[in-house]
Amino acid sequence: MDNASATQAVQALESGANAAPKSQQPGQSLIAIGLLGLGVIALRYGDFAMVWQPVPDWLPARQAVAYGCGVLMLLLGIGLLFKASAALASRVLLPYLFVWALLKVPAVFAAPNVEGVYLGLGELTILLAGGWTLFCGLVGASPHSKLRFLSGDGGIRAARVMFGISVIPVGLSHLFYSAQTAEFVPAWLHFRLGWACLTGVGQVAAGLGVLFSVLPWLAAASEAGMITCFTLLVWLPAILRSPHERLNWTAFFVSWIIGAAAWVVAQNVPRKTGTSS
Repeated sequence: MDNASATQAVQALESGANAAPKSQQPGQSLIAIGLLGLGVIALRYGDFAMVWQPVPDWLPARQAVAYGCGVLMLLLGIGLLFKASAALASRVLLPYLFVWALLKVPAVFAAPNVEGVYLGLGELTILLAGGWTLFCGLVGASPHSKLRFLSGDGGIRAARVMFGISVIPVGLSHLFYSAQTAEFVPAWLHFRLGWACLTGVGQVAAGLGVLFSVLPWLAAASEAGMITCFTLLVWLPAILRSPHERLNWTAFFVSWIIGAAAWVVAQNVPRKTGTSS
């Protein structure tokens, strides 16, 4: 290859690495709404999102940290709603979600035989996968950055693998705890236990589909759709029945933001095999 060809190749590589960010709507706005909701709850109660934010009770100035996290989530939510600030918000959101998920890891070592701890970690890493995908789509990849492996199409693919792995224990929890899951199925649906098991199998299938690229877009979109249905059919009616219950609002917005993260992943999965990213 002559010098001119080499120069053109480098220019093409850098041009592709610094390509204009892809639109991340509607998932970006859905995540923003979830952050705003959780931020308001944190400021209202001066606490974290219950079991979904596994912050130890012995944390110094725990309430102050909770208020700080509430303010941060509000700022991140607002930032994601505006084009000018979305990239910066995604840069801050990614490490925040990483720390959030990391706090769940000790529970896995403490109780490795309990499926519930993998469920909790899986929910948080689904959220992390969505935040990672959002970062990759909004920030782009700089060829000179030491963290370029986290961004671009390679980062999106890695986040997709994380998403696929994370969905599986969430689905398995429907089978391990089928009786408890059935209690959340709306009473007007017949065969509640059957729905609990069916959705569990569906989620495991969705995770495997994404992980092994078997109809990956359909698998990711199906998972996102299922979580959205859970949010609207389970937690929205709970809020309407008991609007003053903190648990209902927390669960609604946690379920909402996990579903939003799934939509971000799904909208970055190519619908045709053989396409990039």
